[in-house]
Amino acid sequence: MRGLLDLWRACLKSFALYPLMAVVTVFFGGIVFWGGLNWSLEITNTESFCVSCHVMEEYVFKEYKKTGHYTNRTGVRASCPDCHVPKEWVHKVTRKVQATNELFHWMLGSIDSPEKFEAKKAEMANRVWASMKETDSRECRNCHGEGFMSHQEQTTGASTMHVLAEKWGDTCIDCHQGIAHTLPNDFDKIAQMDKLHDRMEKEETECRLCHEGMVRPPPGEGW
Repeated sequence: MRGLLDLWRACLKSFALYPLMAVVTVFFGGIVFWGGLNWSLEITNTESFCVSCHVMEEYVFKEYKKTGHYTNRTGVRASCPDCHVPKEWVHKVTRKVQATNELFHWMLGSIDSPEKFEAKKAEMANRVWASMKETDSRECRNCHGEGFMSHQEQTTGASTMHVLAEKWGDTCIDCHQGIAHTLPNDFDKIAQMDKLHDRMEKEETECRLCHEGMVRPPPGEGW
């Protein structure tokens, strides 16, 4: 400890005698620090790093590999960090700090078995969905922009829903839950659909826009 103090005093004395040396030292020291910080951010921002632990590779990654975000006809992929880590530097650093909680639970073994994983899945999914809704599906919009969608190339149902979602002020994750991972076992799809149908009924949306082939019954008989 005393040796470090002596070294620090010697450095301060040298900087006082040679101010230019102090400026150059701080400048290059800043470059080294900044480079090291960015290097650590990038090395932990890859798919290989995300699946480097058994828990991620065995459960979450296997689910993801069965979806269109992993493999599709064009070969354009969205990997783990594309969906779960912001690109903007400030938000990225914030997310990295939050990830220390995930490392803590990894050390505890909170989801190190299929049973533990399934028991926690709903809680984890809801936390991610809430975060994505709060940021207006920021990471989704890195690839998918509503303003650049060609509704003519979408199915009638998809086009209808995108127009309604924009009108309602909804965001991607409100409808596209489970698009990269399987849904929790207790996820109530029927309740979600009932809620959606109620909203569409209030908008007096034509059912056949989504349900192609439906035949309208005689007046007064309902659908």
